[in-house]
Amino acid sequence: MDKTEQKKIIRICVIDGQGGGIGSAIIKRLKDAVSETIELLALGTNAIATSQMLKAGANRGASGENAIVQTVKQVDIIIGPVGIVLAHSMMGEVTPGISEAVSASPARKLLIPLSQENIEIVGVPLVPLPHIIDEMIEKNLKAYTK
Repeated sequence: MDKTEQKKIIRICVIDGQGGGIGSAIIKRLKDAVSETIELLALGTNAIATSQMLKAGANRGASGENAIVQTVKQVDIIIGPVGIVLAHSMMGEVTPGISEAVSASPARKLLIPLSQENIEIVGVPLVPLPHIIDEMIEKNLKAYTK
């Protein structure tokens, strides 16, 4: 295959914190649904979250503020709970630097309306996480599915 026939690798990063449960669920489903031209990056606010997302099937992973701040500048799509754009959320794991970097990134952001914070997104029905992930893939990532 020559250079004109090569498909562009789409880089999707999934950001999560605490135990990485939301990020792991997202990555497991994405791994089953998206084509091989997708690189899934796990970015954890801590090593446990990153480890869980790597176990779920992410191609690569990194932990901490600097890893997140530097990586979100270079990806095509950012996926994570709405807390990733809220400074001091996830029990303080999302630093102002992380929330600012995610918000300022030129990447498309797909935010999951789940939060342990004292925040309610008005007009968004309560839907189980697996249904939210399926809807996100169907409506927002259809072009990248198998």
